[in-house]
Amino acid sequence: MLTDRVRSVISDPRVMITYDPYYVPATPPEMPNIPPEQLAAVVKDTVNVEVLQEDIAYLKIQHIIGEEIAQKIGPILLQHVWDKVLPTSAMILDLRYAVSGELSGIPYIVSYYTDAEPLIHIDSVYNRPLNSTTELWSMPSLLGKRYGTSKPLIILTSRNTVGIAEDVAYCLKTLKRATIVGENTAGGSVKIDQMKLGNTDFYVSVPVAKSTNPITGKSWEIEGVAPDVEVRAEDAVEAAITIITLRAEIPVIVKNVASLLVEYYAFENIAANVAENLEELLSTGDYNMISSKDELKEKLSADLLRLSGDKCLKITENNPMMSPVSLSPEMLVALVNDSFYTDVFDNNIGYMRFDMFGDFPQVAAVARIIVEHVWNKVVHTDAMIIDLRNNIGGSINPIAGLCSYFYDDGTSIVLDKLYDRSSGTTIVLETLPELTGKRYGFQKGLLILTSKATAGAAEEFVYIMKKLGRAMIVGEPTNGSCQPPKTFQLGDRDVFVSIPVTHSETTQGPAWEGAGITPHIIVSANEALNVAKDLLLKHFSNQK
Repeated sequence: MLTDRVRSVISDPRVMITYDPYYVPATPPEMPNIPPEQLAAVVKDTVNVEVLQEDIAYLKIQHIIGEEIAQKIGPILLQHVWDKVLPTSAMILDLRYAVSGELSGIPYIVSYYTDAEPLIHIDSVYNRPLNSTTELWSMPSLLGKRYGTSKPLIILTSRNTVGIAEDVAYCLKTLKRATIVGENTAGGSVKIDQMKLGNTDFYVSVPVAKSTNPITGKSWEIEGVAPDVEVRAEDAVEAAITIITLRAEIPVIVKNVASLLVEYYAFENIAANVAENLEELLSTGDYNMISSKDELKEKLSADLLRLSGDKCLKITENNPMMSPVSLSPEMLVALVNDSFYTDVFDNNIGYMRFDMFGDFPQVAAVARIIVEHVWNKVVHTDAMIIDLRNNIGGSINPIAGLCSYFYDDGTSIVLDKLYDRSSGTTIVLETLPELTGKRYGFQKGLLILTSKATAGAAEEFVYIMKKLGRAMIVGEPTNGSCQPPKTFQLGDRDVFVSIPVTHSETTQGPAWEGAGITPHIIVSANEALNVAKDLLLKHFSNQK
């Protein structure tokens, strides 16, 4: 009860009051003169070391030895522990059961995972009884070789990891040298002293030193060290192996993306620059601390967007287009009715909305159904509003046909030229000489509504109609996405990259890809329809 009251007053769960009439203050034992063969046996019993699959070192430590002891048993440690793990390609340092240690051991351990130069300020420890602060720095020279800074290091922790081991984990985490996997640590102290309370047999255990990290300006004490990847302590080894395996594949994945960009990305001049910068990020360690496939996707997508400015160039899921299937006439009618909405407003103004450009194998059959169930409802109007505010794109195949309905019979116009870098071919979009149903013609008014959601194939249609002066665009600037991209698998993993391989003709200047299309009349998407109606109403009023 006394312990609980003291803890509640000072808000420190590390303080403990005990009663022990037989307490004898502990004094650090001197290092006995043990023969080398017995010392080797002790080291083997206290340090668990092995090399796992995929050349991964596993090193389990339960006590962080100080520099003095390390110097005495150094050759034994090198022979029976360090020399076994040094050649490996990655390491798991298991501190889940580390419950004790010496302050001087912190720079000793940390230094094996850093470079000799420059020296690094690792920690500052304030000792209140001595009223002094000790700065811990990395060591310029060590017994044996360093593990270095390039190979993956995973530190395992549990709720039982306490004290000096917490400091080691926190230092290597803040240096971005190690990834912490497991549970939040205990939140102990670098030094706890037990003091006698007067002439009683009561004792108080209290932290007498405080660690302050020079990088974060904070301490791990009380709160503990939070893992980068939180899993149950018993699952930590498996999680660590998964992370290391992924990191071994990341260079191949990133280089694969760079190669695909150089070969296929629609904008060749941008592709080379993005690929070069991407490989530079890889070589400078920007991808060294990735811990999951989702994290890799997020970072790689962010880097591609930042380097290219192209929101379509990204890591994506493998969502292959379903192969077109033949539908019954009844199903086609239902699909068309669900995909299109039409109306005729006052003053005989037609209205047509559809939210995707579809692609069907039964072209002739679908065309007849669309004409019968959609087009014939608006073709006889005096002006038309096409609403693409929610159109997210789709296939470019219907675009030439749709554009053709708004030109007179016998008119032949090149609508756009699309260069496909993946095949090295140019697709020419032209008006069609023959159409199903009646043409709307060139003379009647046409307004197209857009929003920031208008994307892909919808933007291509808007771009053509604006460029050729056939329609007035009302609404918001469009999304600025891309022509339908291609998806490429990256290695054997379930990771894919979406790469735009086609772009509109740019001989007369940049097209819409990446930039979007600016409407003739810019208004909010919500206001666009009413503004379009008012424009047509004024137009008809002026004709009277």
